[in-house]
Amino acid sequence: MFHLVLHQPQIAPNTGNIIRLAANNGCWLHLIEPFGFDLEEKKLRRAGLDYHHMANVKTYSDYASFQQKLPELSPLESQATLYAVTTKGARHYCQPNYKPGDIFVFGSETHGLPDSVMNSIEPERRIKIPMVAESRSLNLSNAVAIVSYEALRQAEFGRTS
Repeated sequence: MFHLVLHQPQIAPNTGNIIRLAANNGCWLHLIEPFGFDLEEKKLRRAGLDYHHMANVKTYSDYASFQQKLPELSPLESQATLYAVTTKGARHYCQPNYKPGDIFVFGSETHGLPDSVMNSIEPERRIKIPMVAESRSLNLSNAVAIVSYEALRQAEFGRTS
């Protein structure tokens, strides 16, 4: 279906919540190291409840390792588009036409996406969630939920019910 990528997540409960989200919405979850926690951390397991075995989760040592695997992520959907989800996005998250296999990259809770990652993604593929002017950012797990469910809505919810 869709691919959710967390670049260097820092907060275990957020990642646990996103593992639970991916288990329930059918998206693949890709985690790029280094993390701000241990994958066996109790807070991560608690937030993910008993959904870890239902989620499709892969880890990568760095962004370059993830990029090398891009052609293998959705071989049946070879036209997958890579999107950066960022407060510096050029378009609102609901404007692109998503298709199964598309990939959404989210930055860490503390630093967002580094320039090296941001610059590797075309400006028109940088999307944002609208917020009031005084806001800095949304909680990472909330942002992932908003974007992933918009993509699923456009795909008529695929294999979810």
